[in-house]
Amino acid sequence: MAFYKVTYNSKHDFATVHNYGCTFKCPICSYKLMSGADGTPGLAYPKPERYLKIDEIKEALASVSPGSVRFMGGEPTVAKELPEMLKFVKNELNARTMLGHTNGCDLGLANLDAANVGLKAWDENVHMSITGIEKKRIYNNFRKAADNGMKLSANLIFIPGLVDIDQVEKVAEFISSFNDVPFHIMGYIPVPGQSYRRPTVNEMEDAKKAAERYVKDVQYSHLSPEQLLSLERKDDRFDVKVIAGVGSARIFSPSF
Repeated sequence: MAFYKVTYNSKHDFATVHNYGCTFKCPICSYKLMSGADGTPGLAYPKPERYLKIDEIKEALASVSPGSVRFMGGEPTVAKELPEMLKFVKNELNARTMLGHTNGCDLGLANLDAANVGLKAWDENVHMSITGIEKKRIYNNFRKAADNGMKLSANLIFIPGLVDIDQVEKVAEFISSFNDVPFHIMGYIPVPGQSYRRPTVNEMEDAKKAAERYVKDVQYSHLSPEQLLSLERKDDRFDVKVIAGVGSARIFSPSF
């Protein structure tokens, strides 16, 4: 079982089902900065104390009757129970379903309304070095999902010296071939053991301008490690209550 926690945001009426595990092993992943059991930043996302049974998840979601349910992690598509949960949310709760963030390995899921897809790089060699998976698989999945009418948004981590502004621009050009897909550029937050630096504010502005040559709706975030670990102070979409499972209520990616 991959799902270990369910949270709820009453103000915005959405629930989030959290999973552990990912199909990528990205060395620059910000989950490496998540707090460990003692509250200090750790080198690895701490493994859950236990996983939830599917009936526990359904009961928790039914107790709040959310308008939408987001599945995120980690990578939510690693959970073999995901198709059953999507069907339950759509058919029994009559709620909107989303992958709150996903690496795009599997977007061809029944009962899935929307997905926020992290596109890691445009350059093939860089994409392979980060993810270990060919770029075309992810971008082809994105195209198929868009062609099938799925509501999509995209994000990219801007990493000076690795995923530079030229790649930000190329990804934006790709996104521009689809209607009304918003693009979020995230400034890299240095991860222990990696040599890449955090971009400057001016570099973030330059990246945004480069993307805006192609995409109308471009936003960026430029968080420090401390801000990453206290997101609820910046955005009330992160102000959530745990309704099943144990542990911190923090979630990392407010999706559309």
